[in-house]
Amino acid sequence: MTQDGEGLAPFNALPETDAVAALLDCCSAPGWARAVASGRPYATVEVLLETADTVLAELSESEIDRALDGHPRIGDRPDTAASAREQAAVATAADSIRAALAEGNRAYEQRFGHIYLVCATGKSGAELLELLHARLGNDPQTERRVMRTELAKINRIRLRRLLGAAA
Repeated sequence: MTQDGEGLAPFNALPETDAVAALLDCCSAPGWARAVASGRPYATVEVLLETADTVLAELSESEIDRALDGHPRIGDRPDTAASAREQAAVATAADSIRAALAEGNRAYEQRFGHIYLVCATGKSGAELLELLHARLGNDPQTERRVMRTELAKINRIRLRRLLGAAA
């Protein structure tokens, strides 16, 4: 895919239901997928990414919860190829790191009521554990904002991959 969006043309040309289905592979919030699909055709990749961010920022908390449902816990066995790629470094982390992530996930979920979501791409298991411990100190409102920011990062990575596959 080039900067001018060669991978964008096939995405723009998809039937609506196929575009929504492809977008649901990026983010499992149906409202997000429908809204992003309805914005087609996109002139550039950047416009698509900005639209995706804007739609995400405007989603209700219940839609955000649906988006979270599409992500495994950090350190759990990934259930999609995307999650496996994103958490690749965790798979090779020491048992002690994976055990600490599992313990941290439980503490996080008890504190915030949802999974610990972080853009794991390029981060080691130790880095993800350090981020988790730091975020446990957030108040719930701050953490919800941080989680939405991380979700936007993940969506951007997955959208770029989708467009690369569509090219």
